[in-house]
Amino acid sequence: MELHLDPVGGLAGDMFIAALLDLFPEHEAGLRDSLARTGGLLAGVTARLAPHNDGVLAGRRFLVERPGGAGAKNGNHHDHVAWRRIREGLEASALDPAVRDHAVAIFRHLAEAEARVHGVAAEAVSFHEVGAWDSIADIVGAAHLIAAAGATRWTVGAVPLGSGRVRTAHGPLPVPAPATALLLQGFAVIDDGVDGERVTPTGAAILRYLCDTARPSLRPRIMGSTGIGFGARILRGMSNCVRVLRFDPVDDAPGLDTDAVLVVECEIDDQSGEELALALDRLRAHPAVLDAVQAPVFGKKGRMMAHLRLLARPEARDEILRLCFAETTTIGLRHSVQARAVLPRRMVEVEAEGRTVRVKAVDRPGGRTAKAEADDVADLDGHKERRARRRAAEDAVERDEE
Repeated sequence: MELHLDPVGGLAGDMFIAALLDLFPEHEAGLRDSLARTGGLLAGVTARLAPHNDGVLAGRRFLVERPGGAGAKNGNHHDHVAWRRIREGLEASALDPAVRDHAVAIFRHLAEAEARVHGVAAEAVSFHEVGAWDSIADIVGAAHLIAAAGATRWTVGAVPLGSGRVRTAHGPLPVPAPATALLLQGFAVIDDGVDGERVTPTGAAILRYLCDTARPSLRPRIMGSTGIGFGARILRGMSNCVRVLRFDPVDDAPGLDTDAVLVVECEIDDQSGEELALALDRLRAHPAVLDAVQAPVFGKKGRMMAHLRLLARPEARDEILRLCFAETTTIGLRHSVQARAVLPRRMVEVEAEGRTVRVKAVDRPGGRTAKAEADDVADLDGHKERRARRRAAEDAVERDEE
């Protein structure tokens, strides 16, 4: 199961919890139990889930309350709580270990961001708004749902930046707040023209902890159920909610794996064959490059050109593009991430007439095939001898299937 966050109005801790509980209402009782197990950090805190309809969409709101704690979300509650004290409280609590670890990790992202903003060590950080009991409850609640959902992957859509100023214990700060901006580095963002604080530091820390900033998976998936969680603010012309979408995997054909591959292509007409061969050798040597090929093509004015195509791991995109520009004379590259199907394979070492030969064994729908590595017989004299040695090694691997 994969979960995708669609931050329509933005993201805060309470919105994340409300959306997950709207999707998985069966986890509400467990969340309450986790809040109770947190101990002194949340003494007297209660939580409830309430239905909400803004006239456009229907979903849930997550509300935490404590006697005498009113006003915490209005900027009037400025506890200064040391990160060290919160961590010690969580570690000493009766929380399930998985929930505790998620909560500590989210807080750690916040502490490291605040440390960079203020130029201090993370151990010296004291939280203000984030140290308040309602924010602690949001993070512990989010940690419980992360553990309970058990998603194999989390992704997020483009995050709204917002604009203007937000009131904090440090005085007015620009939106997104400095710590939030650090936590959102690498994520896709949009300016949709709606002002205000759209992503809180807590919401940003959850995203940083959970979500891959790379492109979404290209694997086929089945759309499942959705959940919607609302925040307290009312946005102009827009629902202040986050939507979570559940995706379940498609059952692939037996023995067939799917993944994604980066494809980079260009044509070159002004680099010598000798230089281009060296460039391709350097490109192939990169650990993220899976293959590199060239082919002759005709370009404009009937010119002969070399067409280059690289297959590489998607996460190394920027590095591969820079390397292509550095090693070739091209001034433009086409690139895309494409889905591919691959057959299970493995490398097997076998003894063939007194020589160790590596053989690639591939499990095909019609049976196993094998191909010996040419390099392992390259020193033998004559095509006939090399072919015989390779055939002996391949036969040995194919016989193992029988």
